[in-house]
Amino acid sequence: MDYHILKNIIEAELQRFETISEEEWNHKISPEKWSKKEILGHLCDSALTNIRRFVVTQYKENDNIVYDQDFWVKAQNYQNIPVPGVIMLWKSLNFQIVHTVENIPDEALQRTCDTTKTVFQAFTLEYIIQDYIDHLQYHLQAI
Repeated sequence: MDYHILKNIIEAELQRFETISEEEWNHKISPEKWSKKEILGHLCDSALTNIRRFVVTQYKENDNIVYDQDFWVKAQNYQNIPVPGVIMLWKSLNFQIVHTVENIPDEALQRTCDTTKTVFQAFTLEYIIQDYIDHLQYHLQAI
């Protein structure tokens, strides 16, 4: 797989983030909806969870690695972290993902991990990596 697309996404988004004002980052359309900054925080949480999946699945098949996204965003209180700090965290985590996935041996890409909260469902590491990139792009469109 070619993961250079992820590096390109990160670099392009970092440039775009500079054009977003502090007010835009912090604006919430309603109390229960995430601000742009909280969406970026969610993407940090997703990166943290997926780094674990990308590493653990290489040596332990079918581990159940899930997270409660709403709880994580609330618990980490991204809304009250300065924007540059959230951006720096997102950047660091995603460059670590690029480094990690570039070093996964091809034979490990077919190992599986359970990412579900209810009924066991295993996904290959290759699928989980592509799903991470798709999920990232989906949420970046909302920022």
